[in-house]
Amino acid sequence: MNTRLREGSLPTALGTVVTGLGMKIKKDSPRLGWGIAGFGLAHILLGSLDMIEERRDRNRFINF
Repeated sequence: MNTRLREGSLPTALGTVVTGLGMKIKKDSPRLGWGIAGFGLAHILLGSLDMIEERRDRNRFINF
């Protein structure tokens, strides 16, 4: 069983948690909540791009 974590999965998961936290805080402090949610969304986007890039690089190595 391969237990290796894909590159980008940790930032994506962290971004999901941070985005949820930002949405929760948004009720009390809208500007702070949206700011935190924005950082979370950025982590999700960048982590997803890392996963796509890793997959593309792996396919290029296999297919020459």
